[in-house]
Amino acid sequence: MYQKKELDYSTLEPYISDRTLYIHYNNYYLKYLKNLNDILNKENYNYKYDKEDLFKHIDLFNIANRDDIIYNLGGVVNHELYFNSVSNLGNNKPILEIKKEIEKKYGTYENFAQEFKKMALNLKGSGYTYLVINKNKELQIINMSNEESPYLYGMIPIIALDMYEHAYYLDYQNNKEKYIDSFFHIIDFKKINKLYEKEKNKI
Repeated sequence: MYQKKELDYSTLEPYISDRTLYIHYNNYYLKYLKNLNDILNKENYNYKYDKEDLFKHIDLFNIANRDDIIYNLGGVVNHELYFNSVSNLGNNKPILEIKKEIEKKYGTYENFAQEFKKMALNLKGSGYTYLVINKNKELQIINMSNEESPYLYGMIPIIALDMYEHAYYLDYQNNKEKYIDSFFHIIDFKKINKLYEKEKNKI
């Protein structure tokens, strides 16, 4: 079975309340994980692929179950990336390789943050705003609806901002802009850079 990602922080206060973090992790992320494992166990799947690689092997499964697998797999992978994108450790400025790539693509970190915020505010309905490595091995900011994953389209996500209401409504109601601004206080570029260095040569 796929195992849960343990959080390396216990709070994101004051930017995300403890209640929101608890509900987000336990009631949403863990539900997607349980649903995914339940379906895969019924398929007698041997768990030989990493979760992120499973998108490329969806043809292993009964066609009647593929949509449910993709949906719940997206829910797991997207949430794990979101939780990896943030922390309470104060690492909210780019470093090392990711800093160089952001400045190469966007000129400055401030320009990047502005473009990311603009994209997130333009997302219709529920979904995520991502920073991905695209097929040209360049950084790109994209939106995706619901639990779609960039992995489905040959891209590798390295930052995810959850724009579902469950991620922010208790704390910010319908003030998405304030929620996005808060994300940039808790974004963790130490973890993001580590992920970027690991994934950058896989495309």
